[in-house]
Amino acid sequence: MPVFLNTTDPDFEAAFTTLLGLKREEAADVDDSVAAIIADIRARGDAALIELTQRFDRLTLTSETLAFTPDQIDAECAKVSAEDRAALELAAERIRAYHVRQMPEDQSWADPEGATLGWRWTPVSAAGLYVPGGLASYPSSVLMNAIPAQVAGVERLVIAAPTPGGVSNPLVLLAARIAGVETIYRIGGAQAIAALAYGTETIRPVDKITGPGNAYVAAAKRRVFGRVGIDMIAGPSEILVIADRHNDPDWIALDLLSQAEHDESAQSILITDDAAFGQAVARAVEKRLETLQRRHIAAASWAASGAVIQVRDLTEAAHLSNRVAPEHLELCVEDPDALAAKITHAGAIFLGQWTPEAIGDYIGGPNHVLPTARSARFSSGLSVMDFLKRTTLAKMTPASLRAIGPAAERLAISESLEAHGLSVRARLDRLNEQ
Repeated sequence: MPVFLNTTDPDFEAAFTTLLGLKREEAADVDDSVAAIIADIRARGDAALIELTQRFDRLTLTSETLAFTPDQIDAECAKVSAEDRAALELAAERIRAYHVRQMPEDQSWADPEGATLGWRWTPVSAAGLYVPGGLASYPSSVLMNAIPAQVAGVERLVIAAPTPGGVSNPLVLLAARIAGVETIYRIGGAQAIAALAYGTETIRPVDKITGPGNAYVAAAKRRVFGRVGIDMIAGPSEILVIADRHNDPDWIALDLLSQAEHDESAQSILITDDAAFGQAVARAVEKRLETLQRRHIAAASWAASGAVIQVRDLTEAAHLSNRVAPEHLELCVEDPDALAAKITHAGAIFLGQWTPEAIGDYIGGPNHVLPTARSARFSSGLSVMDFLKRTTLAKMTPASLRAIGPAAERLAISESLEAHGLSVRARLDRLNEQ
């Protein structure tokens, strides 16, 4: 059973703080192992990558077979049904249309002193997209990572998608093809992140690595950050639903379970202003758990990290939600737009009872790669911006340098940076000679 909290209880603040402090990330200390793997890849390249893939994925590869061939991709894509292909294509179309609107514009203007200022946006040259294998092999994640990169104009896109035991997911390969990615490496784990970051004899290094993974992948992304860019360190999935009594309890129960079924460490929280409704949702969750295919995972998540919180009103609900800063936030209330205006921290907001979070995972359009573990307080979900760099531009004229140069010289002198000041003064002296 989840915990039941009420904001009117005298011990609520302590209980809520405990809920916020639950450490749901994998507890195993993997950093030393990851450091050794990265060092091995850097030292031995392909040989280390092949050995580690054999050890962890039970798959024997050579330098020539690290990537799928075009014929292999064709064969796997042919296994996908027409219905599944159509669903992936619709999702790709909607994701692309959404992300095209995110593209920023270059800017240039002349200021009052006559200087030309501005900025321009350029894509990273190469990006590596990590796609988990095994039970967490999701074609939707391929689309969510690859399409923004492609829209941004990234020239070289590659995917690392482990195939434990040699078993691949045809939908993942088709999603890659739909998204325009042709190079798909059959590697995973920390060794794949190291190969993408540092390169091997076969794999060219990239500039940015995105995509979710297990604790080893997360630790590897932390370690290679700085050598390459990364999107974020993703933790277990989470959902917070704010719902009033004007909802079907079973719908809300299913929304909560849609994240609980991801991982035993996932978290599902309901906030409601109606005690009877909260109890009805909890009963609906238990009933659904009797038949849910992934009930053992979902039940463990609901029991360990689930919560039902009763509040005085929806304003209080918004305040608590901002403290949680959830990855996914559903507002199943009569006026979701008004409530959304009070939300300052959330990865993604789903407005109204007809907008289940699952729509966002697949077909809505916005990206489903979102900040977890309260990091929505300071970060955003994956977007086109993650694959772009902003370069500032400045152009002085003699008149503009004459106007602002002396102040730059003064500031350089105040910081005891003589050459800085002299580089400006030399030009000002030339102008004074004219």
